[in-house]
Amino acid sequence: MRLLLVEDDTLLGQSMTTSLSRHGYTVDWVERGGGVSSVLKAEQFMAIILDLTLPDMDGLQVLRQIREAGYDLPVLILTARDDIEDRVKGLDSGADDYLGKPFALEELLARLRVLIRRRSGSSEQLIEVGELSLSLSEQVIRFQQQALNLTRNEFKILASLMTNAGRVMSKEQLIQSLHGWDDTSSDNAIEVHIHNVRKKVPGKLIKNIRGVGYIIEK
Repeated sequence: MRLLLVEDDTLLGQSMTTSLSRHGYTVDWVERGGGVSSVLKAEQFMAIILDLTLPDMDGLQVLRQIREAGYDLPVLILTARDDIEDRVKGLDSGADDYLGKPFALEELLARLRVLIRRRSGSSEQLIEVGELSLSLSEQVIRFQQQALNLTRNEFKILASLMTNAGRVMSKEQLIQSLHGWDDTSSDNAIEVHIHNVRKKVPGKLIKNIRGVGYIIEK
């Protein structure tokens, strides 16, 4: 589950990247708003965490550019500008949620879980695809209610396929879901991970679309 963090505070950006990574997310971090649209053209993310006070442009302008370009991924505004007028402007500009600074990591994680469940078409605590269920809060995937013994990378790959159920994910997208811009995996490594996941998930839930990528059908 890959996130784009747009935050100009270096210490906060580093802290959030580390903390979110510990909770199963892959975080790519930029400190300016001007390049966000270009990043979205080339990369795929599950959600964006967006600060409003950026050095080159206002975060609301970034948000409007994202929506005008047709990107519908969830955007969570995270900012010290937390009065009612700013909240209303943020939500009216296309934000899905708004969290003021300072904030508790637990609340940020909870809000992200809600946004990701909605994007995956679920309003419940679990994201369910067939007999698989993904608990974002527990960081556990179950098959027929039995927890699967997955490595960290196997969990990330299966979670990415589940949250994108019905969409084909290329090997490159799966690599990015593991490492983001700091990718150190090869296509062969993804094939090995997929092979290992298939051994732990009964049936043929993960399908290979030759020359394209992998999919779990809804």
